[in-house]
Amino acid sequence: MASEANSSAGDGLKLPEIKFTKLFIDGCFVDAVSGKTFESRDPRNGEVIANIAAGDKEDVDLAVKAAREAFDHGKWPRMSGSERGRIMMKYADLIEQHAEELAALECLDAGKLFSVNKTKDVPVAWNVVRYYAGAADKIHGETLKLSGEFQGYTLREPIGVVGHIIPWNFPIIMFFFKVAPALAAGCTMLVKPAEQTPLTALYCAHLAKQAGLPDGVLNVVTGFGATAGAAIASHMDVDKVSFTGSTEVGRLVMEAAARSNLKSVSLELGGKSPVIICDDADIDMAGEICVAGSRVYVQEGIYDEFVRKIAESCKSWIVGDPFCPHVHQGPQVDRKQFEKVLRYIDHGKREGATILTGGKACGETGFYVEPTIFTDVKENMLIAQDEIFGPVMSLMKFKTIEEAIERANDTRYGLAAGIVTKDINRANRLSRSIRAGIIWINCYLEFENDCPFGGYKMSGFGRDNGMHALEKYLQVKSVVIPIYGSPWR
Repeated sequence: MASEANSSAGDGLKLPEIKFTKLFIDGCFVDAVSGKTFESRDPRNGEVIANIAAGDKEDVDLAVKAAREAFDHGKWPRMSGSERGRIMMKYADLIEQHAEELAALECLDAGKLFSVNKTKDVPVAWNVVRYYAGAADKIHGETLKLSGEFQGYTLREPIGVVGHIIPWNFPIIMFFFKVAPALAAGCTMLVKPAEQTPLTALYCAHLAKQAGLPDGVLNVVTGFGATAGAAIASHMDVDKVSFTGSTEVGRLVMEAAARSNLKSVSLELGGKSPVIICDDADIDMAGEICVAGSRVYVQEGIYDEFVRKIAESCKSWIVGDPFCPHVHQGPQVDRKQFEKVLRYIDHGKREGATILTGGKACGETGFYVEPTIFTDVKENMLIAQDEIFGPVMSLMKFKTIEEAIERANDTRYGLAAGIVTKDINRANRLSRSIRAGIIWINCYLEFENDCPFGGYKMSGFGRDNGMHALEKYLQVKSVVIPIYGSPWR
């Protein structure tokens, strides 16, 4: 394991200019009503990169007012689906044209690898917009066969003004997982990005204006969860909230929605997703897949060999500047998350788990943590139960498939799971037995536009991606009308 943490962009790449730092409301960039700002910091070194407008309740009120006007009296919900689709296609083209700048902003703001942003995250963004652009004119109801001399049909109408609250781990992907289907459905909206990662959301608001999205349809209010986020969740004129974040905050969102106007809520919350590696697995493939896992179960027949190989592979794992193309892991998003990860590592040591690799901060500046692998982990340890959101893996041994199923399900979460095996029967049995919203077999973290994503249990409800995501932003209306003298019923 090597460390290359530093404060300059890798390989001579020019750092992006920060062009947008104000709230985007009703088609314009504006200061917060209070005039307050907050600092966005570079996780590579902790230095301030921009002062961002700190939106609060008054700003949310203005954004909701703009979105309500655009929904009740504006063009967007009244356009044909094909017209909305054309504007969304232009929006996707603009995202693609500005891919390098968006990738660099994401790297600077979130510490995510520039190479991954450019080749995966930003392409996911423009592709998901194109997917829902194509779906916008395919929203239709049903014809109902009613008893008596009546005809019935259903309409699927946009739900109204939507509040999206998104996290810092996949900023641009989550922005469009929420925004794209809501736009296709004909909704208007406001988005509150995580305070740690506001830059790409503001840039994408600018691109929406260039694409021809009418004023008020898409608004972005930067700020903190306890102020701007809480104002969205409790607002009496917001018809729906779509939230991705922690289970603890998800509870608060539901409570605020219930106490206000009983608005519809969808939640994509925490996870402690298991990866199950069976004894017939390709160990090299398993090693590549489990890098993204935090709770890894390895069957006892290959456990010792797997531990040896994963420890060996960590020696060449480079932690450093996320702009450098040969770096494997960048910094944590901010000091708070950096310190949280280190506390979990210390907790694992105190509970008796054994550190196989890593276990410390690295680099002289910035929020870098060594990739850390624990062995001798018990199910009741915090590192096996809590979502850490850092480079910390718990390795555990299992004997039988029945044991693996029981232990994989022994969690309050149910977001995702991974299975590595060459046996199709094992794969089928495991995938049907694990209570999680998505199961990856011989792959991991593969997101596709047509593949719904969301959780079971305390990982939330509702789905992003696929045509299922449209349902969150639509309401079903039934219409019944008499038919007199019909020759048939």
